[in-house]
Amino acid sequence: MPGIRTEAIRRIDFGYFVRPAEETGTGADRVEPCLGYLVPHPSGLLLMDTGIGSHPDVDAHYRPHRRPIADALADAGVRADEVRLVVNCHLHVDHCGGNPELLGRPIFTQRVELAMARTEPDYSLPELIDRPGLTYEELDGEAEIVPGVLVIPTPGHTAGHQSLVVRAEDGTVVVAGQSHESSTAYAADALAWRAAQDGHPPPLPSTPAWMERLQQMDPARVLFAHDRSVWEP
Repeated sequence: MPGIRTEAIRRIDFGYFVRPAEETGTGADRVEPCLGYLVPHPSGLLLMDTGIGSHPDVDAHYRPHRRPIADALADAGVRADEVRLVVNCHLHVDHCGGNPELLGRPIFTQRVELAMARTEPDYSLPELIDRPGLTYEELDGEAEIVPGVLVIPTPGHTAGHQSLVVRAEDGTVVVAGQSHESSTAYAADALAWRAAQDGHPPPLPSTPAWMERLQQMDPARVLFAHDRSVWEP
């Protein structure tokens, strides 16, 4: 996309939370960042994910340290009222917590994700999903939401999880959200996919079906919601 360069996509620090031992698979608590990403575009500033929602049960379980959306965006020299488009990789509380601060902007989400957030108990917080003034653009699969910027379904963490692909003038950036918990996990799947493409003899690890679509985009960088590390080929 002319006018967008990969280094212009900015990481936004929304704070962190403590994932309890029973969820980490390691037997120990783990502190994880909560990251969003700001994409400058001729159509207006796009924000991928908006931070951690507040609720007594959420606070007791995850012990979050939140950064208000205004403060987080100020680090990038941006005001909240300058954001024109919002994409949530999914609608758990640690990815859409700042949506009510961005009323009136189109929020791009998969239709199945929004339906789950509205109907499944404990999936999200109702005040983050259906506050008056929230405006959704419901997608049914892959879509180019503005020129050079695609949303690609990457289900797994949730059925409606999606990733953002930015075709910049100097390469492609994938903002993968929580499609993988870490850059290391993505690297393992990318290498397994490569081995399959090379015709390496089985058995090989299975990879999500959508890994092929992401890798077909020839990403120069892949960014994550809960890992500051960056995957590069």
